[in-house]
Amino acid sequence: EVQKLNQQLEEKNAEIEQLINQPPYEKEREILRLQKSLAEREKAQATSDVLCRSLTDETHQLQRKLASTAEMCQHLAKCLEEKQRKEKGNSDDQIATERSNQVLDNETSLQALVCKLQEENRMLKQKVAHV
Repeated sequence: EVQKLNQQLEEKNAEIEQLINQPPYEKEREILRLQKSLAEREKAQATSDVLCRSLTDETHQLQRKLASTAEMCQHLAKCLEEKQRKEKGNSDDQIATERSNQVLDNETSLQALVCKLQEENRMLKQKVAHV
């Protein structure tokens, strides 16, 4: 391991010496390349920051719209529920009236049937008595 580390150290030292021994124009070229790379990264970071702010603003705006829409939906649901209750109440009243009319009709027909049966029963009793 020590030999491996010494080997890596020698390689790094060789790189450093090579950079030191480079002609000045190559050093300047490397500095310019690094500065250009830094400027591009800064520009990309600034663009990213602007996009993040824009998305954050849009997210807040959409959240407000969603809250407003949810509130409106709740209001409309309550209105619909009240309307259905009123219609059901009217419908219940109408159904109750119809049912009471049916009950009266049924009672009338039952009374007629009872009268008819009583008459028939009376006649049968007379026949039995005659026999």
